[in-house]
Amino acid sequence: MPQTDLFEMRRLEMLSNTIFGVAMTLLAYDLPKASSFKQAPDWIDLVRVYAQPVIALAISFVVAGLFWFSHHRRLAVAPEAGRGVVFLNLFFLLTIIILPVTNGLYGSYRLDGVVAVIYGFHLTLIATLNALLWLLALRGRREPQLLAPALIPVVVFVLGTAMAFVAPKVAQFVWCLAFLAPVGGWLAARRAG
Repeated sequence: MPQTDLFEMRRLEMLSNTIFGVAMTLLAYDLPKASSFKQAPDWIDLVRVYAQPVIALAISFVVAGLFWFSHHRRLAVAPEAGRGVVFLNLFFLLTIIILPVTNGLYGSYRLDGVVAVIYGFHLTLIATLNALLWLLALRGRREPQLLAPALIPVVVFVLGTAMAFVAPKVAQFVWCLAFLAPVGGWLAARRAG
């Protein structure tokens, strides 16, 4: 590929910092406001009103943080890319922008099977695009310590989404296993070395 067809990923990195920052901040937008209470709430009221949205916020914030970290590592590994990879990165960033929407839905109706499946499908799409971008960044290179943390969330989110069909309450615990992806990278590095 001629040098003029390559795009410096530093420009995409600046855009992605903004997108991740705004999306991660907007995750808190759907949290109930203090005005939800007519009087000072007791502990039960607080748990009833805030438990579901805070659980969704925590899962989505950590997921976004892990993918932000992965995205920046990937851009460092492949500092230049062709037009197709740049557009695929933009599509990946679009899935991050939508995260506050599905997070709000999941925070309000977390135990509903349809909502849990939609949220799980969204997490799976983010993870799949991230893994695909890693595969493209590592094209021709054998670096399992970089690829394993990208592939583990795909498997976990697919399993969690399948679980959401039958047991939406359990799916959130399965999805949390994706947070162990960095451990998978560490194990792959030890095994390769």
